Amino acid sequence: MARQSSSHIDLNDIVFDDWVARWLPLSWGPYARLCRLDRPIGTWLTLLPALAALGQAAAGWPDLARLVVFSLGALLMRGIGCTLNDIFDRDIDKHVERTRYRPLTSGQLTLRQALWFLLAQLAVCASLLFFINPMSRWLAVALLPIVVIYPLCKRFTYWPQAVLGVCFNWGMLMAWSDTRGVVPWGAIAVYIGTIAWQIGYDTIYAYIDVRDDRRLGLHSTALRFGEAGKTWVGAFYVATMALWTVGGWAVGMGWPYYAGMALIAIHLAWQLLRFDVRRPELGLGLFRANLWVGVMLVAASVAGGLAASVTA
Repeated sequence: MARQSSSHIDLNDIVFDDWVARWLPLSWGPYARLCRLDRPIGTWLTLLPALAALGQAAAGWPDLARLVVFSLGALLMRGIGCTLNDIFDRDIDKHVERTRYRPLTSGQLTLRQALWFLLAQLAVCASLLFFINPMSRWLAVALLPIVVIYPLCKRFTYWPQAVLGVCFNWGMLMAWSDTRGVVPWGAIAVYIGTIAWQIGYDTIYAYIDVRDDRRLGLHSTALRFGEAGKTWVGAFYVATMALWTVGGWAVGMGWPYYAGMALIAIHLAWQLLRFDVRRPELGLGLFRANLWVGVMLVAASVAGGLAASVTA
């Protein structure tokens, strides 16, 4: 039987009969979708690396207060980034199959409403600065320009996924600075490995938009890699494992960390086996599967830290 062509598959990324439609007041729904509360996978992929870094820095269980602050920070920064992205792309999203029903481009919200909502999110996020140390505050301030620049990157570089990786995983650096007051080179290696991981899985996701991006003159790693996408994604996943392993050794992780790395390597290999540049409809499922990579990274980091502290 012939494969179903991706041109006959609806790639729209909004589920209309979800909890937002069923449980939130009608006027709240567009705001929830603007900051992607209806799709928490991005928040988890922002939060889990930061939790892993908190576990590594604390050599085990992170402080409860930090868990709360970093969890709220991940939720808010992801929402701010998504809101900015939709503001900048409001005239583009209507021409892309995956994004054509988003609230701003479809007229459910006005630009003025989106801007006020953005300011409200920024104000709440700024309040979290009172609960972290001065070094971490400066790191948070340094992140904001990168978050603003990211939505524009697809207009002039084939590497917006790399910029997104820098933004998404910035909390790892802040986790170390707030817990230890320093960011050691091993922590930086793990952070760079997480950027490589994100380039890999977000490239898989970007293949969903290849046809529309090419038509609109936009850029992505998927367009840069073309038919060689599997080779490139595989190379970034190999770099991820190397950097996570070396970085974990440098920050003193115990043996459970390396067991976790073996499980993650198996999972990433499975993703590569499933990935097909000619079947972009598989991209969303593979993208979401990286939630399990994040969970395993957190578990490995906490268990590795505890094991190291016991044997110290």
